[in-house]
Amino acid sequence: MPRAEWLAGAVRAPPARYAKRVQAVFVHHTDSPNSYDCADAPRIIRYLYAGQTEGRQWDDIGYNFLVDRCGTVYEGRAGGIDRAVVGAHTQGFNRGSVGIAAIGTFTAGVPVPKAMTDAVAALVAWKLGLSDVDPRSTVRMVSSHSLSKYQAGTSGYFSAVSGHNDGYYTQCPGAALTAALPAIRERAARLQSR
Repeated sequence: MPRAEWLAGAVRAPPARYAKRVQAVFVHHTDSPNSYDCADAPRIIRYLYAGQTEGRQWDDIGYNFLVDRCGTVYEGRAGGIDRAVVGAHTQGFNRGSVGIAAIGTFTAGVPVPKAMTDAVAALVAWKLGLSDVDPRSTVRMVSSHSLSKYQAGTSGYFSAVSGHNDGYYTQCPGAALTAALPAIRERAARLQSR
């Protein structure tokens, strides 16, 4: 779903920043309720947008994409879904990565909907495929911020599909969604015919 469809009103998109290519995906959860009706997902995203742009004074929503429990994919940050838009999702590792947020809270024992993981895998396959990156590969990224798990200027090695907690001190994307990442990588690789 294009951002114009969930972002009600005439909000001007900020100027986007771009990396040369996308080499990694960081998966997040939004830490919001799980029992929503999928028709309400655009409203939830508007709340997230307001929290980040008004509450935190960011120029746009931090995530490049969001996925609801029914498997609908939403365009997040402005700049073009097929471009390497620099988001604000994984401090220190925003350049060259994409942030995909699963709408909900996926702590230990919480079921992660199959429609959601299938949609995330398909999005990962497409987005990493634009740069010919195997979702099962390991990538080297250089930290740009010392508040990440790595001092600015130092390298970290990540799965091409990692959780937010791999690059930053957080519980996000929750234990249940973290446990789903290996299957998401494998499904994305199959979708890329690897």
